[in-house]
Amino acid sequence: MGVSGVLSRIQELQGQLTTNPVDPDTNVVSGTVTTRPGTTTDPTFAALLSDATGGGPSLDAGGSVSGDDVVTSAKKYLGLPYVFGSTDANKGLDCSALVQRTYADLGIQLPRNSWEQAKAGQPVASLAEAKPGDILAFGSPVHHVGIYLGDNQMIAAPKTGDHVKIQKVYEEPTHIRRVVTDAAAVAAQNMAALRPAALRGTGGLDGVPYADLFVQAGTKYGVSPKLLAAVAKVESGYNPQAVSKVGARGLMQLMPSTAKGLGVDDAFDPEQAILGGAKLLAHNLHEFKSLPLALAAYNAGGGAVKKYGGIPPYAETQAYVPKVQNALAALGG
Repeated sequence: MGVSGVLSRIQELQGQLTTNPVDPDTNVVSGTVTTRPGTTTDPTFAALLSDATGGGPSLDAGGSVSGDDVVTSAKKYLGLPYVFGSTDANKGLDCSALVQRTYADLGIQLPRNSWEQAKAGQPVASLAEAKPGDILAFGSPVHHVGIYLGDNQMIAAPKTGDHVKIQKVYEEPTHIRRVVTDAAAVAAQNMAALRPAALRGTGGLDGVPYADLFVQAGTKYGVSPKLLAAVAKVESGYNPQAVSKVGARGLMQLMPSTAKGLGVDDAFDPEQAILGGAKLLAHNLHEFKSLPLALAAYNAGGGAVKKYGGIPPYAETQAYVPKVQNALAALGG
């Protein structure tokens, strides 16, 4: 196992017995209890019991983050020093912190410790079947994790004195876990979204205000009508006269400058607002190829998503993305 493996295992055992503070950079508890950014957790026996019995964090809520997205997220940390026990990217990361932060940047929360990460998502039978973005775990008990890149390579934070780097998969992993869909599946989803709404089916909007307008706009721009309805629900509660404290207007809460750029003359007009929101979401989905990132861009702007290489660390945006995803799930989307 080696010295670094022994030290890592000691850390993980300590993590099961103690509660750790919230990392100020991620708002994620660094012990066995994890939460979505922007929420709080009670590090008590009840919370630990909930985690142990399946009440822990959700993983890929949107189902539209690809393995390639994970690889891109991980590469942002190349060159950072390995620092045992650190979750602070300003100082350095250890192997499991690298995996946790990589996924957190995409809106997916994973446990802190490597042995817990080796249980996340779905099992993959062998390295021959692994795909980019899969988690590779090593040892029994697990003492090291990395992220698979393909072609028998992975990105990992190897050991003290080393740094986050791309390296060969040096031995057969003891666990391979797939948390997100692969790029081909995401591409299939995007192609399905481009089909006319009549072919995709638009059920599930019965009783939703402006359902016909969501269907029309979704058909025009190739966006799920249910997604448009979910955004409107979170943005304005279906109130076409809503005005935010920063001046966003209407059903889809478009800022005046944004509305103008989308060709919306009157953001208080439901039809124009929904068409504008659909156009903006279609653009974001095409650019970021990820539902969580597209929603983050809708809330915080595409520039912020590019700047941070993922969901921006703004409390509002961190809370906004899962709210819309939950609203979409409630509509059966």
